Amino acid sequence: MKGQTFTDNGQHFVPHYFSLPLDYQDPKSKQITVFAREVTTAEHNADTPWLVFFQGGPGFQSPRPTSDLAWLNTALRNYRILLLDQRGTGFSSPINHQTLAHMNAQQQADYLSLFRADNIIRDAEKIREQLSIDKWATLGQSFGGFCTLTYLSMFPQSLLRSYITGGVPSISAHPDEVYNATFKRTKQKNEAFFEQFPKAQQMCQQIADHLMTHEEFLPNGQRFTVQQFQQLGINFGMSGTFLPTYYLLESAFIEVDGKQVLNYAFLNEMLAQQGFQTNPIYAILHESIYCQGFASQWSAHRVRQQYPEFNYKPGNSFYFTGEMVFPWMFEQYTNLKPLQSAAEILANKADWPALYNAELLAQNTVPVACAVYADDMFVEMDLSRQTLSQIPNSRAWITNEYEHNGLRADGSRILTRLTSLTDAIQSNLDQG
Repeated sequence: MKGQTFTDNGQHFVPHYFSLPLDYQDPKSKQITVFAREVTTAEHNADTPWLVFFQGGPGFQSPRPTSDLAWLNTALRNYRILLLDQRGTGFSSPINHQTLAHMNAQQQADYLSLFRADNIIRDAEKIREQLSIDKWATLGQSFGGFCTLTYLSMFPQSLLRSYITGGVPSISAHPDEVYNATFKRTKQKNEAFFEQFPKAQQMCQQIADHLMTHEEFLPNGQRFTVQQFQQLGINFGMSGTFLPTYYLLESAFIEVDGKQVLNYAFLNEMLAQQGFQTNPIYAILHESIYCQGFASQWSAHRVRQQYPEFNYKPGNSFYFTGEMVFPWMFEQYTNLKPLQSAAEILANKADWPALYNAELLAQNTVPVACAVYADDMFVEMDLSRQTLSQIPNSRAWITNEYEHNGLRADGSRILTRLTSLTDAIQSNLDQG
């Protein structure tokens, strides 16, 4: 087993491993391991309430805290914390091209279909029971907010309060509606970037044109393409990324024997940016997080055709893409290629179970406070507001001060604001 108990900067860390059903519809079937790390301080006691953290993604492990994780330090004033590695991530029966290699495509698809928010929440509920916690609070960042609404739909009686940052989804929208909104937001982010750095447009066109006429390879041997280069734009959803992106573009070319080639340092950074290589859940299940009783059928790829400016052609303006997944990724990315057939099966899977219970959410009595970012490139504000209008005892702090990574950028202030909102909701509930 990985992990040990240790103390750092006055915080006490305890690892927990849980053996839980892979398929809750067949609890006697295969078991998986789910890992979570408990964080407490000397000021905590048996009466201190718990808070479980749901990481963004899907497909990324919970934070490995350092002293600069401001939201954690703030949360520890009121809560004992459980940092959950959602199933398939971190130390929780991790999913990657290695662990799936022994399965055929249908087996891979069947296995992966059990790693959505509904089963993440069933895991959390089992963990709550095994730790003998009566009720606990939740904090969900991005996809973690999607998980929170699933929790409120399945086990609201287990929750004290819920905090959501940049992650209030539509509870009924088809992914086509989501991607129509996010392509528009992504275009706006592109326009803002190229307005600040006008020369970057020429740099991007030069790189794209070069990739269309020359073979360039990443350090893992993968041919680097225009489509992959465009995916650098996912960073525009985070604060403070415009300037580093410009510096990266400046470093793209180097002269070798009188010829312009892409700099190895640039190519190495391009590989480092490809989180799909190490976290395939993010690619293979991304569109399914919106699916309830229907198939995505490569929604982002289809919607993209309505925005031809994102399909680069020489002589046209260059646009980066955002948080979208495309079928060509499973043809180009080295570690996604073995999952191509499974990805096709999942893209056409229409019998996804429901993730949200609109009727139960309409009766909500759990205080829910949400930071909704007005210019969020990943989670559309209008869809978030529509959802919250259907959930009583929820409040939104709508702000343009932050991008999608607000919790990382200024977590202490954001969590303090959300705590005040839930205090007010709880006060109203107590008064009847």
